[in-house]
Amino acid sequence: MGPLPKRKLSKGRRDRRRAHDSIRAAVLVQCSNCGEMRLQHNVCPNCGHYQGREVIQVEKEKKS
Repeated sequence: MGPLPKRKLSKGRRDRRRAHDSIRAAVLVQCSNCGEMRLQHNVCPNCGHYQGREVIQVEKEKKS
């Protein structure tokens, strides 16, 4: 049998430990090139630009 706690943790101590576990909403910013909303510090999935230059080539969908 492994080690067990000697005393019960109070609700306050338990909840203070879990204070940083909450889920935060994603921070979205507007792309400077196309105007689409994108994640902060990430390449725009719509146009492939990051910090004013094209980083990846995004293929445009063909409409039939």
